[in-house]
Amino acid sequence: MTDVRTVDLPETTLAYRASGRPDGPPLVLLHALGERACDWDPVLPELAPGHRVYALDLRGHGDSGRPGRYGLEEMRDDVLAFLDALGLDRVDLVGHSMGGAVAYLLAQAAPQRIGRLVLEEIPALYPRPASVVPDDPDESIHFDWAMVRAVKAQLDSPDPAWRDGLARITARTLAVAGGAASPVPQERIAELARLIPDCRLVTVEAGHLVHGARPGEFVAAVAPFLAEPLP
Repeated sequence: MTDVRTVDLPETTLAYRASGRPDGPPLVLLHALGERACDWDPVLPELAPGHRVYALDLRGHGDSGRPGRYGLEEMRDDVLAFLDALGLDRVDLVGHSMGGAVAYLLAQAAPQRIGRLVLEEIPALYPRPASVVPDDPDESIHFDWAMVRAVKAQLDSPDPAWRDGLARITARTLAVAGGAASPVPQERIAELARLIPDCRLVTVEAGHLVHGARPGEFVAAVAPFLAEPLP
C-alpha cells in the first residue's frame, strides 16, 4: 500500500509517497524536471518489497509547496531536511535527470547520509545553449513554470563546482545511461561515472526515460545493486 503524506520543512512543504516494508532499509526516489512522485510507479512494485520507499514531489512539483524560490541547491536542502524530519540517518538515493543532479549534490554535501546512489540519465554538467521556456501556459499544471525557468537556467550554465564535487562522493554509485536514443550526451554520463570514485556504468537502450520505458530492465540493473552489502 502507498500512503500519500506531507511534511513541513523550513522553507516549504513536501509531499511524498511512502510504500514498502515499514522496517525495510530506506530508499528515496527523486523525479525529473516537471515530473512527480508517481512517475516511479512502474518500478515501485519491484523496489518496494525490499525497502521502505519514499518517493518525493520536489519543491514546485506535484502536491509540494511552490515557495517561489527555486534551484537545485534548494531542492538538495529540502531532501536533507526531509531526511532529518523523518529521522532517516542514512538512505539509498535514486535520482532521474534533474533528480539525479539533486541526488549527487546531496551526496557531495552530506556523504555520511548516503549509502548507495543511483543516477539515471544525468551527465557531468557543462554549459549548453540556453533553453527556451514558455510563459506560464496553464496554471493548473502540476508544476510551477517559475521553477522550470530557474532550474533550466542552472542546467544551461551549471556551477563548475558541481562537476568538481563528483570526486568527493563516497557513496557506492550506479550510473544508468539510456543509450543512443537519449538526447543526453552519453559521453558525459560516462565522464560522470569516471569522476565518481566508486561508480559503475550500465546502459539500457531505452532513451532518456529508462525506468518508464524499460521498467523491467531498469529494475534488473538497480535492484541487485541496492541489495549489495556495503563495506
